[in-house]
Amino acid sequence: MSIKIDIHKCTGCGKCREVCPGSLLAEDSAGKTQIKYPKECWGCTSCVKECNFNAIQYYLGADMGGKGSFLYTKQEGQLLHWIIVAPDGSRQILTIDKRQANAY
Repeated sequence: MSIKIDIHKCTGCGKCREVCPGSLLAEDSAGKTQIKYPKECWGCTSCVKECNFNAIQYYLGADMGGKGSFLYTKQEGQLLHWIIVAPDGSRQILTIDKRQANAY
């Protein structure tokens, strides 16, 4: 599994469920999101990008600084901040202007 959902931060808005290309996310009995098939998640990060509440974290592989590192996003207008948290608690922030995200 490449993602973790914090049910305490999840508001149940459902945006993540709408964008999951594998239909792997479902609403639980409390109205929160859960991952139905953790082994099937291929780590596309669509759900991470849609969550405005830091409820979904993506675990990074060893080749991307892994060993306990994870990332989440924070949106600020047209800016999308990718926040990478290392095991020691240090953070690195990558900011992307969503209007320019697909420019080549």
